[in-house]
Order: sequence, then C-alpha cells, then structure tokens
Amino acid sequence: MDSSPGTSPYSAPAGCPMHGERQTSLYGPEFASDPQRAYDAFRAHGPAAPIELAPGVDATLVVQHEAALRVLQNPSYFARDSRRWAALREGRIALDSPVLPMMAYRPNCLFTDGTEHLRLRKAVTESLSRLNTTRLSRDVERIAEYLIDQFIERGSADLLGDYAKLLPLLLFNQLFGCPGDIGDRLTRSMSAIFDGEDVLRANTELTECLMELVALKRRQPGEDITSWLIQHPAGLRDEELKDQLVMLMGAGIEPERNLIANALLLLLSEETGHQQRRGAGMLVEDALDDVLWNNPPIANYATHFPVQDIDLGGVTLKAETPVLISFAAANSDPALTSARQTLSKGAHLAWGAGPHVCPAKSPAQLIALTAIEKVLNSVPDLALAVPASGVEWRPGPFHRALVALPVRFSPSAPRRTTHVAASASATSAVSPRVAASEGIPAARHEAVEPQRKTKGWWSSFLDVFRV
Repeated sequence: MDSSPGTSPYSAPAGCPMHGERQTSLYGPEFASDPQRAYDAFRAHGPAAPIELAPGVDATLVVQHEAALRVLQNPSYFARDSRRWAALREGRIALDSPVLPMMAYRPNCLFTDGTEHLRLRKAVTESLSRLNTTRLSRDVERIAEYLIDQFIERGSADLLGDYAKLLPLLLFNQLFGCPGDIGDRLTRSMSAIFDGEDVLRANTELTECLMELVALKRRQPGEDITSWLIQHPAGLRDEELKDQLVMLMGAGIEPERNLIANALLLLLSEETGHQQRRGAGMLVEDALDDVLWNNPPIANYATHFPVQDIDLGGVTLKAETPVLISFAAANSDPALTSARQTLSKGAHLAWGAGPHVCPAKSPAQLIALTAIEKVLNSVPDLALAVPASGVEWRPGPFHRALVALPVRFSPSAPRRTTHVAASASATSAVSPRVAASEGIPAARHEAVEPQRKTKGWWSSFLDVFRV
C-alpha cells in the first residue's frame, strides 16, 4: 500500500470535522477502567480523534482498522523518526514528561526510517532468528520454576508482581548474556522505568549497565543476542548496540508481562470472553489469541509523524504531530465484525503491520505459552482471589495492564532445596514497598536488608541454576 511521493493518495481538506473538540485523556483511571467506551465514542466522529497522552502532550489516535493500515503501511507519508515532532523540538513538551521514554528519539529500528531503518532492523531480525526455540522454552521453564518456588509455600500470590512481571526481566538477562551484577542492575532499572519510579536516574543506570555489557561482549562474546548484534555485518556502533538492546527490552518486557497476565486472567475467570468456563477446555493458545484480539497488551502506540498535512477519512492529520495507532480500537472496529468469522487468528493488529511490524512475534508467543502452561501445571488449583470484574487496570496511555492479579491455591513445598537461600537473596533486592505488596513479612525483609547491595533477582537465579 506504499505510494510514491508524487502520487500521494492523501490531501489536506479545507476543514476538519473534529476541529475544536475537547481532547480526551488516555492516562487517567477512567480510561483504564473502560477503554472500549472511549474507542466507541472516538469512532462516532471518524477514523481518528484528538487525545491527550499526558499533561500537555497532544496527539491523534487512529481508531478504525482500515485507517490504521493506511498509516502503518505508508512510511512515505507517516514517518517514525520523532525528531520530526514539532512540539518537542520547539520546547513545548516538558523533558520530564512520563511519555518521553516511549516517544523520544533513539537511534534504533523503532524510531528510524528508510535505509537506516532497514540496516538496523536487519541486524535485529537476523540476530533474533538465531534463537533456538528449544533452548528458549527451557530457559522460560527454568525461570518460571524458580519464580513459582518463591511463592508456592504461601498459598497466595500476585501472578503479575510475583510472576508475569519478573519472568520477562530475568529472561532478557539470559538472552542478553548478562553476568550477575549487570543483570541485577538491569532488572532494577528496567523495573523502575516501567513503574515510573525516578525514571531519569533509572535511565542513567540502564545506559551505564548496557554499555558495560556491550564492552564485555566485545571482549568475551557468547551465544547471546548482544554478541550476535555485535558480530552482525551491519557493524553497529556501541551507542547503536545499546539502543537496539533498549528497544528489544522496551518492546519485549512490558508487552510480554501484560500478555501473560491478561491471558491468565482470562483463563482463571469464571467465564471467558466467549462464555466458556475454563473447565470446558479453553486452550492456552486460544486465550492468547483472545487477548491479542480483544485486550492487546500494548493498546495504543506505533507513533507516526505525518510528513505533510494529510486527510485521513475526513480528519486532518497535521504535519509533524504525533499520530498513534490504537491496536485495541482497530481490532474491535465494528467494520470487522462480519469479517472476524473468516479472518485468520493472526489477522489482528496487536503485532502492528507494515515495515515496523514486530520482529519477535514467534518468540514472544512461545514465551507466553510456555510461561502460562508452566504455572498452570505447577499450581493446578489456581483460582482468582477476587472476582474477574474486580481487578484493577493500571492507568497509562499505551498499555493494557493489570495492577495486580491476586490468586490463591493449595500451598506446597518448593521443588528445589536451595529455595530458602535463593528466596532470601532475591528478596534483598526488593524495596520495602514492593516487599509489602508481595506479602513478604516485615521481619524477614529486615533480616536480609544488609544484603541489598550484593544480591538481586538475577544473581540469585544464577546461584540456583548456574547458567
């Protein structure tokens, strides 16, 4: 669907039917509690609507399926390079805005266009293609087993904070070939960034430890993504390597944890979205597909910047202003209702489309499938501790993410005898606030406080598995 600049299918209309309408916030609890209501309201006005991503950050959200494809598949008119963002360039966006980590330019394949994008994307896709699926499944299972051992004796857990959130963080340490110290810092800084805690400091620590990792892998390459990126014929510089790793973590960790948690919520609900009870045999693969269609883990993203004023179905998209795709709204577009019966399972837009389509679709699905099957098989009587309708959704413009996923089950002994030592070591890396939220007794937390600087989740995992 890409078109040459000389034959643009778009032209700016004389006026915009949405001109002057009040923008709708995507970052408050009201939107998080019922986003489909907002998407329905947006669609009543056309294929796109003005929204506010954060205080003072205006954008346009594309909410119709056909319009979303027109944007995603036409890079000649919709660029990804956020240096085109006029408001940011002119100082009208606060540098501490919470959305900047997801929108500000980095020299990676998410924010580049043309030949530079092709060069960087080729390095990423060809490095990811070297992943061995058998080894990947084994790594997920070992990390899952380790995390399950941390809560199996309690009889209750938060499957988001105790499991779905931590598993991708630890897995990326494995895939990147991180030693213990770097991995602990990487886990801590990425957790802080995703949780919005002291983001500037966390970003500085993230940059430092990734640059250390790149330097280490240049000296001592291994069978890991960092080494493969270094070895790729594209000849990536250290800064480019660091930013491809940041992109892989950002595009992998948050979506992966939400995919796992949202699918577990569906499977553990008394009734699923199709009114099937879990006991009736809903497959994990079907639950993942349901989430990707109806509750995609990244609901609104893929920021584009029109290179000129463009008419999109009667709505003017102004040049150099952010245009986001609502994957969630596009998937639920009423225009697709009749076609959904004949569309393939993978016809949703949760993975994007066009030249920037997610390059890690297959491993991401394998990771989620393995993680979910492992916890369901290891804890067979898992049950939600609250009604499915009572779970809380985390506010934010980009994600569809739970605040917590509390469950209960019959307690049992951990499978590994090193559980107690490993658990104590890992807990030492957790803040008092997180310890309280995860049900860790205060006295136990205080007992391991002196070890805080020496042990974290990743180094404790390495102590158990010696990987």
